[in-house]
Amino acid sequence: RPPLAPNYPAGGALGALWRNDHDAGNRAAWLMARLHAFDLLRYGITADCLPVLDVPIEGASDVIGARAYGKEPRSVIELGRAAAEGLMSGGVLPVMKHIPGHGRAFADTHFELPTVDASMSDLQRHDFAPFRELNHLPMAMTAHVVYSAIDPKNPATTSGKVIDEIIRGEIGFDGLLMSDDTSMKALSGDFPTKAAAILAAGCDLVLHCNGVFEEMAGIASRTTGLEGTSLQRAQRALTYIKNRDRADEAEIRAEFATYFDAVA
Repeated sequence: RPPLAPNYPAGGALGALWRNDHDAGNRAAWLMARLHAFDLLRYGITADCLPVLDVPIEGASDVIGARAYGKEPRSVIELGRAAAEGLMSGGVLPVMKHIPGHGRAFADTHFELPTVDASMSDLQRHDFAPFRELNHLPMAMTAHVVYSAIDPKNPATTSGKVIDEIIRGEIGFDGLLMSDDTSMKALSGDFPTKAAAILAAGCDLVLHCNGVFEEMAGIASRTTGLEGTSLQRAQRALTYIKNRDRADEAEIRAEFATYFDAVA
């Protein structure tokens, strides 16, 4: 937010533009992500938790809300791809989220754990589709959501079954996998317990966002440095941003303003 960076339109605004003109929507998504890269690199930040590939259904929690590009997989796939490419062109790694899909959750995972009772066929057709299509991207973030058709006891973040059979198997993602924020109330247990469960399930990284030192210490007590396959995934992810383009920031901002004027 200002003064660190401009206010930008939400993903839903890009989706609205895309539904009117696919090419314009995709271009605007690329431009906005490329601008994010300019903004972030000023502070030495080389990863961004974008694109949001969740496909909400009617009546779902508004926790995703306007962050979603649309309510149909095609727009989410196209705009998500454009955003990821814009970030990488600017030297910033994308993190697609919330794998394998948060769009059916009827509760806000910041406060409680939602259960999705959709059939596997519906999940495959609707929720998994964007992640499967973009499974080549370098990094992804899990969903704190229970999928009863897969594992009725554990949310994806701490479910070895969801991570192994769905994220790695069905979706085919072999990049660096991080949990969603461990300080969210959807996960139960103390912070060392959460960290251990996340790593045991197959995540490569444990994410903690609120900066509370005691919580951070609890997470750190059960984590180690990257090694083995996780280290290889991290090293491979870094290769995605070796060839940063030489785009002119002023030109990019001017072009983006033709789609969304008065971004400030």
